[in-house]
Amino acid sequence: MARPTPHTTLGKFLAARRAAVAPHEVGLPAVGSPRRVPGLRREEVALLAKVSVEYYTRLEQGRVSSASPAVLAALAGALRLNADQTAYVHQLGSINSKEGGPESPRCPNTLPARVHSRTRVLLDSLTGSPAVLLDRSMDILAWNSLASALFLDFGTVPTEHRNHLRMVFLEPRVRQLYRDWEHTAGKCVARLRMEAAHEPHPPRLAALVDELSAVDGDFRRHWARHDVRAITHGRNHFAHPLAGPLTLDWQALRVAMAPQQTLVVYTPPPGDAGTHSGLEFLASWSSAPSREAPEGPGQSGYPAG
Repeated sequence: MARPTPHTTLGKFLAARRAAVAPHEVGLPAVGSPRRVPGLRREEVALLAKVSVEYYTRLEQGRVSSASPAVLAALAGALRLNADQTAYVHQLGSINSKEGGPESPRCPNTLPARVHSRTRVLLDSLTGSPAVLLDRSMDILAWNSLASALFLDFGTVPTEHRNHLRMVFLEPRVRQLYRDWEHTAGKCVARLRMEAAHEPHPPRLAALVDELSAVDGDFRRHWARHDVRAITHGRNHFAHPLAGPLTLDWQALRVAMAPQQTLVVYTPPPGDAGTHSGLEFLASWSSAPSREAPEGPGQSGYPAG
């Protein structure tokens, strides 16, 4: 199967967004109703963005090697994109320009990510909060003992399977843990798409998407939506087999010394006595120091920065 390029990814995203916009939402009459396909026609998007139909068609088909910021901004306005979607389009467009076309060669970086010793110390110091360290492919690079108590013992998971997105979809223990699984799964996929725009040919991410697409219908359904979001915080509801119901807020914090790594920290909402008690119970028998994924080829497609 041919690997997607930034050109084809951008084209598919534009097509998906076009299908999601009704003519009346952008002030166009719904002529030709009922329409053969939902949303706007290509010529209507071209009209709204003030570009030629031929150019927009080639862009959607992945046959344009670059698009100017002005054109991308016009398309974002025509398709009523939100801030995250607009940033995603501009990121893919800038990769297009730098790559110089879909056949431009690129040698992927396959060096494993490394976790700084100070980041490990920080993880160990978070004794009251589960915390995991992720890269842009959502591989789990390191974690503290309370995170293992909340989710599962990450050290028992094979390195190539130690990925948050993969566990959300394919690991029954993690999938059953989320009371809001459908919501969580959609946000994870949207975040992965957003992160993928920063790297034109991520080998680890491509392999992950291929695997999940082949074996899980729920993943295929979410991936086909082309949702993108720069998710930095949220709230999850868990049904833990030992600690019972838990409600945890989380924040995704970029590591300044390794910008391609993100520290995700879970904290109970203020005043939630049940969740506080549940975490205290989990912490009482999970006092081991943080563990780090062993370094080796294939663990991560990104360097630590």
